[in-house]
Amino acid sequence: MSLNPQKPSKMDVEAENTGAGAAACAPLQSPDRAGLSRYQTFLFAITCAMAVANVYFAQPLLESMAASLSVAPSTIGIVVTATQAGYAVGLLFIVPLGDLLNRKGLILTQMLLSAVALCAVGLAQDWGMLLGAMVLVGLMAVVVQVVVAYTATLASPDQRGQAIGTVTSGVVLGILLARFVSGAVADLAGWRGVYFVSAALMVGMALVLYRTMPASTTPPTKGSYWRLLGSVFQLYLSEPTLRVRGTFALLIFAAFSVLWTAMVLPLSAPPLSLSHTQIGLFGLAGVAGALAAARAGRLADQGLGNRTTGIALALLTLSWLPTAFVESSLLAMVVGVVLLDFAVQAVHVTNQSLIFAARPDAQSRLVGAYMCFYSVGSGAGAIAATYTYAHWGWVAVCILGATFSGIALLYWMYLELTSR
Repeated sequence: MSLNPQKPSKMDVEAENTGAGAAACAPLQSPDRAGLSRYQTFLFAITCAMAVANVYFAQPLLESMAASLSVAPSTIGIVVTATQAGYAVGLLFIVPLGDLLNRKGLILTQMLLSAVALCAVGLAQDWGMLLGAMVLVGLMAVVVQVVVAYTATLASPDQRGQAIGTVTSGVVLGILLARFVSGAVADLAGWRGVYFVSAALMVGMALVLYRTMPASTTPPTKGSYWRLLGSVFQLYLSEPTLRVRGTFALLIFAAFSVLWTAMVLPLSAPPLSLSHTQIGLFGLAGVAGALAAARAGRLADQGLGNRTTGIALALLTLSWLPTAFVESSLLAMVVGVVLLDFAVQAVHVTNQSLIFAARPDAQSRLVGAYMCFYSVGSGAGAIAATYTYAHWGWVAVCILGATFSGIALLYWMYLELTSR
């Protein structure tokens, strides 16, 4: 397939309508060409929700961890950084293995090692052990991206977008509900109990997948591990779909991170002064938007991925208007959260559907490379949001988020004009 980096709209249509890339590599995919069943897709979504939640469990538990291990409150935040660092390393060095090894075996191994790492967190008696265990938790949590890539492989071309949308909804549910669940379990069994319970659930899900997950066929790539890693960086140069969709990912997740990093500040401060539990309930509003965005995958299957992207980016930009009125209307804040989460996840699902269609033989490497854009955007958004709020307040934060969103929309418009 000839791909022109200056004409992504045409590329999107070709990838969505013809499925030529997928057809060319069909022998490398699962022999179950009928595609994924709803039950198997549901299991993959639950697996992703459980795995990604492990990365975010610590956020509401930091104070308890600090008291238990006699660590200064100003230092305990490194726990979150350690987990994210492990996740970033896993994206580059573990996720690509899905194109080299048996994916079923890789997924099950990661889940069992996740359980071991989670138990290590629960048993940690000193600062160094806790940090090391949290790095391993993040490292193994990238099983999420291996599962997403395997979903794209097992799904038939006409259901790929819908299947990815469903599994991605599981990822979002895990992120948004992790804080609420960890707080509830910690109230009953302490912060260590959160990790022991999660470890047991990971083992249980691994057993379920062992019995139900389709067997992986011969991996699509042969050669050495280091050559495989080198090919990940080559994808940035050779795949215009990855560059275009990665740029969208960087910008939308920067906006996403701006909201979810800074929103606790005005909500917990006077005149609102909401409790942690009340603030956590805003995650439920985000869930509503994320679930609605699962439909975006179906639109991508119908050849409407590029149009869906434009509409979603417009909604993302507009979502910051009601969000700016948080001090006068919590309902306006809820509306803004729903719109933002819907828009971000709609673009995210569409992005993945299109990059997988472009290179079905490199799906694990593609998702690892793509998620690096996500990591950069999330990190930049978090740093910019806290700095902006400290110096200029909540309205400035909303302007910052709208700026990221508006740049993404303008980029989409530019690509549309240059593709005609």
